[in-house]
Amino acid sequence: MDFSFDPDQQELRDLAARILTDATGIERTKEVLASPEGMDLDLWAAMAEAGLVGISLPESVGGAGLGWLETCIVLEEVGRSAATVPAWSVMALAAPALGDHPDLQAAVAGGAVVTAAVHEPTGDPFTPATTATDASGDTASITGVKVCVPAGAVATAMVVTTAAGLYLVATDAAGVSVERAETTSGVPEATVTFTGAEGQFLGGSDAVADLVWRGISAACVMASGACAAALALTATYAVERHQFGKPIASLQAVSQRAGDAYIDTEAVRLTAWQAAWRMDRGLEATAQLLAAKFQAAEAGWRVVHAAHHLHGGFGVDRDYPLYRYFLLHKQLELQLGSGTPSLAHLGRVLAAT
Repeated sequence: MDFSFDPDQQELRDLAARILTDATGIERTKEVLASPEGMDLDLWAAMAEAGLVGISLPESVGGAGLGWLETCIVLEEVGRSAATVPAWSVMALAAPALGDHPDLQAAVAGGAVVTAAVHEPTGDPFTPATTATDASGDTASITGVKVCVPAGAVATAMVVTTAAGLYLVATDAAGVSVERAETTSGVPEATVTFTGAEGQFLGGSDAVADLVWRGISAACVMASGACAAALALTATYAVERHQFGKPIASLQAVSQRAGDAYIDTEAVRLTAWQAAWRMDRGLEATAQLLAAKFQAAEAGWRVVHAAHHLHGGFGVDRDYPLYRYFLLHKQLELQLGSGTPSLAHLGRVLAAT
C-alpha cells in the first residue's frame, strides 16, 4: 500500500513542520512549561491562524473541509515536535464531535479550547459510567467523574462521554468542578467532577465510539511522529559520539539496537497510517486501529527506551530534547487503552469474525 502524500498533503505537512519546529526549541519549551497554563497557547493560535486546527472541519465554521488524513498529517508533526498544544484533544476528539455547534467556530479560530472528557477512574472508555439523566429536549443532567482530561485546566467547554451518549458541558456551568492535575510531562491535565451539570446533547452511543476511535487513530499517528523524532536524535548522536576512537554507530551492538528501533518505528508508522487511511475512506478499521494502538504502545515503548539506552546519561538531560519524546510517548501509550487491553480487544474482534 502506498502511503506517500500527494503534493497538497506534502505542502500541508511542510507548513505544519515549519510552524511547529520554529516554536518548540528547548528554551521556549521550558518557558511554556513554567507558565500558569503549562501549554503554548500562542503557538496554538498560530496554528489556528494558519488553518491547521480546522483543516478537516466544515467550511461553515471556518475550517478547510478536508479529510481525516489531513488532520493526521498535522497531528504527526505535533508528535514529531513534541509541541505543548492541545491538538490531540481538540482536533481529534472534541472538534469533530461538535458538528456545526457555535462553540466550534471559536475553537477553529484558536480563541478557545474545547476538550474532551473521556477517561474515568476505572473502566473502558467505550463504556463510560458517567450518567446523563433528566433529559429534556436537547439537554440532560450530567453526573460523574472524569480523570486525565487533556487541556482541562484551560478549556472553556468539554465534550463529555456518558452512558447515554455525548454531551457538551461548559466548564463554568453550575455543577462542574475542575481540579488541575500535574503530570510527568509538565503539561497539566484535570480531574473534573460533574454533579448534575447541564449538558447539550451531541450524539448517542455511536458518537461515543466514533470519538474514541478517532482518539486512538490520532494517538497512533502522534506516536509515529514521536518515535521518528527520537530515532533521528539517536542516529545523529550515535554518529557524532566517539568512543574508543570511533563513532559508537560503528559498534555492532549499537547498530543492532538502532536497527531494531528503526524496524519498530516503521511498524508504528505503517500500522498507524493504514488505520488512518481506512478511516478516511470510510472503511471498516476496528482491527487495524487496535493493531496500530498495540504497535504504538509496545513497539513505541521499545523505540524510546532504545533511544535512552544508546544516549546513555545524556538522554535524560532536560537541556536535550529526548526526554520530551519519552514522556509524550508514555502519555500516548496510555491514552484510550495501552498495549494489553488493546491486544485483548483485538483478540475478541478476531474471534468474533
